[in-house]
Amino acid sequence: MHEYSIVQALVNQVEEQVQRHRARAVHVVCVQVGELSGVEVSLLKTAYDLFRQDTVCAQAELKVETVGARWECRACAATLAPGGPLRCDRCGGAVRLAQGDEIVLSKLELEVA
Repeated sequence: MHEYSIVQALVNQVEEQVQRHRARAVHVVCVQVGELSGVEVSLLKTAYDLFRQDTVCAQAELKVETVGARWECRACAATLAPGGPLRCDRCGGAVRLAQGDEIVLSKLELEVA
């Protein structure tokens, strides 16, 4: 289950921010997870609950926001409708995934001096 390695990286990022801001405590950890990231949100939450013990996140709530996939034409930047063909309706160009595969630490609520 790769969710554990994701949580380890997440906690490491939080620890860096705690040191950087000289925080006393972490209250909330917010993460954005793309629907095409390959991460199962329920497993991520379970891994977080198990892994956070004895870390700076021990008392911190995890909030997860799911980010929907959005495809965009490489040539004309048009946004494609979800579930459609992966060719631009406007110009016929190839498309790229513009969002929906990310795993991002988006916000922290820290207690600082």
